[in-house]
Amino acid sequence: MQTCTHCEGTGFLNLDQAPELDPDDIKGVLQWIATHENHDIQVCNCCGDGEEWYGTPGQHYGPDDPPGDSGPYRYNGGLCECN
Repeated sequence: MQTCTHCEGTGFLNLDQAPELDPDDIKGVLQWIATHENHDIQVCNCCGDGEEWYGTPGQHYGPDDPPGDSGPYRYNGGLCECN
């Protein structure tokens, strides 16, 4: 697997807007996003689609998001954005 450099392996973008959040508490972060306004925190659009992850949050090329023309990165020649 490869760590996503776009989100620095957290699986979220703009997480610095809520420093009290623990990126390892994925359910907690998702709940915080759903219950708060005026922020830009979201699921990473590199290891996911901005709403859900392709596989493991913050990682690429795991069993659920294999590289190549048939995986979720087929639009980019089979490579993740931060490759």
